[in-house]
Amino acid sequence: MSTVADLNHVHRVRRAARPLGAATRAQRDAVLTSLAKELRRDVAEILSANADDVEHARDRGISDALLDRLTLTDERLEDIAFAVESVATLDDPLGEELENRTLDNGLHLRKVRVPFGVVCVVFESRPNVTIDAAAIALKTGNGIVLRGSSQAVHTNRALVERVERALERHGFSRDAVWNFPPEDRDAFRELIATEGSLDLVIPRGGEGLKKFLLEHARVPVLAAAGGNCHVFVDESAERDMARDVVLNAKTHRPGVCNAAETLLVHEARAHDLMPYLVAHLENAGVKVRTDEAAFDIEFLDMEIAVGTVKNVEEAIAHINAHGTLHSEAIVTSDQASADAFVAGVDAAAVYVNASTRFTDGGVYGYGAEVGISTNKLHARGPIGLRELTTTKFIVVGDGHIRA
Repeated sequence: MSTVADLNHVHRVRRAARPLGAATRAQRDAVLTSLAKELRRDVAEILSANADDVEHARDRGISDALLDRLTLTDERLEDIAFAVESVATLDDPLGEELENRTLDNGLHLRKVRVPFGVVCVVFESRPNVTIDAAAIALKTGNGIVLRGSSQAVHTNRALVERVERALERHGFSRDAVWNFPPEDRDAFRELIATEGSLDLVIPRGGEGLKKFLLEHARVPVLAAAGGNCHVFVDESAERDMARDVVLNAKTHRPGVCNAAETLLVHEARAHDLMPYLVAHLENAGVKVRTDEAAFDIEFLDMEIAVGTVKNVEEAIAHINAHGTLHSEAIVTSDQASADAFVAGVDAAAVYVNASTRFTDGGVYGYGAEVGISTNKLHARGPIGLRELTTTKFIVVGDGHIRA
């Protein structure tokens, strides 16, 4: 596909999104309600498409953890439909007033939330992202360009078709969502390199995907990428709590970005707690790595790097050096250590005595999410409704002129 054709398609997305941005909350929520119904009605067809993708991925030898990310089940599809309904119940961010005041010169100023315009989400083999991103974009009056991976091509096509049907059912153009062909890598590189083509690009995947976009894009990029997450077990940690948090953070779903990839243990507990935790990890099927090179790896699998540190300050320094600013946890009974960890660790989410697996838009009450932003500008943490809006100043006068 040529760059001109792609730009024309983006223009169609932009035109189709404008009526959404001008619609009432009830009208946009009706689209989401219909989308949830479409997903529930067509379970068999969607799962059949997903089964084709899973079979092809298995034939290519991808890991069990990545297969898990790709696989849909009846339960997971129901969770996706429920997330769409949850987004529909959330307050409408469009038109929300952030400021309302009269200036000294008599001008009346309002600052309100408005749609971004056209948002592009680039993601790997996570079919739920297709619907989560579409739902959040449509609720906020944005057009959405979805570029999933070739591993999920049949699943994504089936899911986007349900989004298109829901739009048309309520009088909106199906062009408000575009399923960009995943195989056309060169065309996508040219599109993101064209200034002004897209209003925002959000990568949801590994560090390689984020680096690709940051290298080639001439449009704004909101990084929602890899998660090299840590659990630090402090000297005062309670034994069973440490075991439960570490096992959950690593093994609950090892192929997702908020899974722990490194375990750090206070050296004062290296003689008792370290072997205890390692034994439980290995019994759960986790491969334990102690080599220094492992500290920079996002395994996304049943594998974890393990090391000791002298104190909480050294744990903080290690995490800030090797982490990806995603999610970090401390297990401790010492409030001073907890406070130091929270203040010192540079990440979008920091946990005290809780698993990193809780970093999730649905868990945080956002209904769903586009990704977890590791950026510091515009948005950080789960990217929900308000994170897909920008602002506009509306200034009203009475023939005012500036002297």
